[in-house]
Amino acid sequence: MVLSKGDKAPNFTLRDTEKKEVSLTDYSGRKVLLLFFPLAFTSVCTDELCGIRDDAKFYKDLDVDVLAISVDSLFSLEKFKAEQKYDFPLLSDFNKDVCRSYGTLYETFVLDMKGVSKRAAFIIDKDGKVRYEEILENAGELPNFTAIKEALAQI
Repeated sequence: MVLSKGDKAPNFTLRDTEKKEVSLTDYSGRKVLLLFFPLAFTSVCTDELCGIRDDAKFYKDLDVDVLAISVDSLFSLEKFKAEQKYDFPLLSDFNKDVCRSYGTLYETFVLDMKGVSKRAAFIIDKDGKVRYEEILENAGELPNFTAIKEALAQI
């Protein structure tokens, strides 16, 4: 499935690092920056999420909730979150259902790993519609955070 601007964002329920269920519908009426990242503890993923952490005031000032999803186990994500002091939920899509529904799954990643999330960013508005989408084929690249911030400032 390919999501486009204006599409209804697929709902999901995943577990966070505290083992609690988190659903997209929990954020109804709120703006969400939904990030998919390949693997915890890798350099580019760490840089990406640390950038979000370090720019938390920007997102807070715009009343935006950040959710980050990977196929890592919630146990790995728990250690990653604690080590990097992330102040936003990291969600485990270990079964890869959400990655599939958002079109962000590599069939084959590096070193013949199967079913790893692509790096991607989606902005979901208060009505649950996709207002921005960016899915990167090259896991070494970061989303265009300048464009993301501009799009967030407009909704």
